[in-house]
Amino acid sequence: MEQRTARFAQWTSLSCTDRPRILILTASVGTGHLRAAEALALALRQMVPQATIESADVLALATAPFRYCYAQFYLDLIHWAPEILGIIYNHFDRPCRPKYGPWYRLRVKLEEANLRPYISLLKSKPWDVIINTFFLPAEIVAALRRRGEFAIPQVMVVTDFETHRNWVTQPCELYCTATQEAAQYLQWMGVPASATAVTGIPIHPVFRQPKDRTACRQRQGFAGDRPAVLLLAGGHGAGPIEEPLLALLESKPSLDVLVVAGQNVQAQKRLRAIVPPPRHRVRILGYTDQMDELLAAADLVVTKPGGLTVSEALARGAGLMLINPIPGQEERNCDYLLEQGAAIKVNHLPTLRHKIAELLGHPATLERLRNNARRLGRPHAAFEVARRALALLHPEVERSPVRAGTSALSS
Repeated sequence: MEQRTARFAQWTSLSCTDRPRILILTASVGTGHLRAAEALALALRQMVPQATIESADVLALATAPFRYCYAQFYLDLIHWAPEILGIIYNHFDRPCRPKYGPWYRLRVKLEEANLRPYISLLKSKPWDVIINTFFLPAEIVAALRRRGEFAIPQVMVVTDFETHRNWVTQPCELYCTATQEAAQYLQWMGVPASATAVTGIPIHPVFRQPKDRTACRQRQGFAGDRPAVLLLAGGHGAGPIEEPLLALLESKPSLDVLVVAGQNVQAQKRLRAIVPPPRHRVRILGYTDQMDELLAAADLVVTKPGGLTVSEALARGAGLMLINPIPGQEERNCDYLLEQGAAIKVNHLPTLRHKIAELLGHPATLERLRNNARRLGRPHAAFEVARRALALLHPEVERSPVRAGTSALSS
């Protein structure tokens, strides 16, 4: 123990620098974790332009079978058997405090055996702090630290509105959550209250900038003569998207519909083959970097409740209609938004046309959704996480909120 403490002191002494070395770790399980990591990197570069900041997708450094099990298998389950995914998710989140028993140690050993290039990256430089937007890389860091092989402080950034037991991995200096409830769950599982912070989910810094709705509509091609509806499929375009569009097109009110199909090229082709009724206008987009303006322009956003997508919509004060939540984390995101009055849920797609007509026919209800979304929105979340991570190196940063575009660590 004394040797481990001395080694930690040696590493933290390197942290007392105005040129911190920051490693951001994520995993390409869906796109949300990647987008959160990108948002944090952009925020940190604004706050500490003199820092060395590197980002890595640990699955890109994994063996092919391991990468398949963590990424492609997950996407396959979403498409073919989402109910099984929900069973697995809930099974591993049984309400018991984490214990580092034989099964846990075996699992970590298997992970380490398949992630040797990632472990080499960890040991390649004297990093000052590590920020994780997925639990897998943090689990390896924690295991190395428990064995005294590594001593870098780390931060865990939860990318949904509730916390799963897998995200608890000690030692970890700071857990950043989206909600107070998520922080409370961490504390019940043994995380000190001082190591939790309610920051929101990190989103791109562009969401900090106010946008004029009318100007956004003009730039994004909405005519403004009918309600503008944004239909989102997520970054990978996972899950069905044709069925929601067909359901929207059955609605009686004339709509201006923009579908963002993500990276799913085949889905884009199928969507473009759909002939809408004359009363509607429909456009199909693939992946876009204009989401901040599209969310600002839309009257209503129809989407799956992924943590990053929802956080962006809340930051723009968008009205939300939630469909097809993935069992597990997205169902819990949906519950939170419904509790807060920031969304309406469609349980069966054939009722979508009815709910659209009801909502658009009652502008006060839609405005209430938008107001609640603005209340929950945290457009500065990436900067708040970055500030708290930097405070692990310089406690004075914690006491002094940082404005974007200025250095957080002045000499």
